[in-house]
Amino acid sequence: MQYDVVIVGAGPAGLSAACKLKQLDENLSVCVLEKGSEVGAHILSGAVLEPRALEELFPNWQELEAPVLTPVSEDHILLLHSDNKATKVPGFFAPKTMHNKGNYIISLGNLCRWLAEQAENLGVEIFPGFAAAEILFKDNEVYGVATGDMGRNSAGEEKDSFEPGMELHARYTLFAEGCRGHLGKQLIEHYHLDNGKDPQHYGLGIKELWKVPDAQHKPGLVVHSAGWPLSESKSTGGGFLYHLEDNQVAIGLITDLSYSNPFVSPFDEFQRYKHHPEIKRYLENGERIAYGARAIVKGGLQSQPKMHFPGGLLIGDDAGTLNFAKIKGTHTAMKSGMVAAETITAELKKEQAEAELTAFSQNYRNSWAWKELHLQRNFGPAQHKFGNLLGSAYAFIDINIFNGCLPWTLNDPSPDHTGMLSKEQAQKINYPKPDNTLSFDKLSSVFLSNTNHEEDQPCHLKLADAAIPIQQNYLKFDEPAQRYCPAGVYEIIESEGQEPKFQINAQNCVHCKTCDIKDPAQNITWVTPEGSGGPNYPNM
Repeated sequence: MQYDVVIVGAGPAGLSAACKLKQLDENLSVCVLEKGSEVGAHILSGAVLEPRALEELFPNWQELEAPVLTPVSEDHILLLHSDNKATKVPGFFAPKTMHNKGNYIISLGNLCRWLAEQAENLGVEIFPGFAAAEILFKDNEVYGVATGDMGRNSAGEEKDSFEPGMELHARYTLFAEGCRGHLGKQLIEHYHLDNGKDPQHYGLGIKELWKVPDAQHKPGLVVHSAGWPLSESKSTGGGFLYHLEDNQVAIGLITDLSYSNPFVSPFDEFQRYKHHPEIKRYLENGERIAYGARAIVKGGLQSQPKMHFPGGLLIGDDAGTLNFAKIKGTHTAMKSGMVAAETITAELKKEQAEAELTAFSQNYRNSWAWKELHLQRNFGPAQHKFGNLLGSAYAFIDINIFNGCLPWTLNDPSPDHTGMLSKEQAQKINYPKPDNTLSFDKLSSVFLSNTNHEEDQPCHLKLADAAIPIQQNYLKFDEPAQRYCPAGVYEIIESEGQEPKFQINAQNCVHCKTCDIKDPAQNITWVTPEGSGGPNYPNM
């Protein structure tokens, strides 16, 4: 199938690019591939939306009934000192990037569903349930992608239901897969797009959606926190709690994946977090209705690869456009997609369009998205270098007083998978059992994510060396995969008189990509399962 532009991923970046392309030139043929069963099925974010990019893309978004309904009404920042003590940080002392006046609390999944409707109204073709599994190259130029085969068994053999993947050819291909996109990862390596850059850095965001009684619901309330429980293991990150419409509360914890203690379990840290009195009071007598997890990219400009290559572009979180200082990435992802669309349409108007969209670099650099990320470039490295408290103090001076104009750029040169202590060096953590009221186990949580994969298919979690999990990771680190995975995918099976066995429960996978990032040996590679496999988030 031949198109002018093929877009991989129906998230905010990919859909914004698709809409903008058709707004600029209605004659362009544009298609979007989405691996989820529907648009939004794999979308998970906090989320507080800064509406700047939305207003540029659709100035009449309110008339078009965008699902952007709950303006931020209150903004609280808490420093949690222990499991029962907290201090509210005065707004004056918070980095101004944390202020949310004029922003909205949303379901990003629902916003993407709405963006998909607008794209289709403009003439974009969207194919949900089709996972882009392979990049197509010709003479070192990308000319499209191929979707994965359907109907292979666990050994890779064709079943009766077999359907081969299809090739989609394009003049330009945009990769908008989100954080740690598996094709984006290949492109970065193939074209050395990260030369001269810091390694990318990540956090694992775990989120639940609750329905709470009227008395506890405060529409528009935003609460961010730092400190406990992650501080007990000298890990960094922070929590969020957002009150949406319809008595819904989104709650989550982001654990920076640079943590060093192999016994840390981000899932169990999140379950503890909900028991803090400052958090618990909003959830008591409520009902948990959804669960999910997703890695977030947080390296900033220092880690952002070159985004153009022959035949296409990396956009959105595939390239690391999230602004971690704001804990927001939707607006910058959307803007990167819009700049991509403007660059492509300008190039295609030339008599002889170039294969490489080199103009994108300057166009992106001239945009407010790049300028915003540059202003706040030192926030993430300061958090890693100095910790949450001193890092935030540095950010206050850098951002509030000097407006990001200090004449230096901090670097964070250590990849997140390095620096893990051995199990002998680290303190073991005994997490409390869930009470099934505020805290829960992994399997009941995964059930709420509506995760499903065809059982008899090749495993999409590939081991470079099947011996490493036991012979290296288990012996040295007590195999941290069994704890960093928020879905119970990885297990160590120990039977008396037998060698420990590493088991992969791939059907549980919620596509968070943490294993691909955090494995100390970099032995696990996440690839796409059959199209439509994975979580089916309703409105995360």
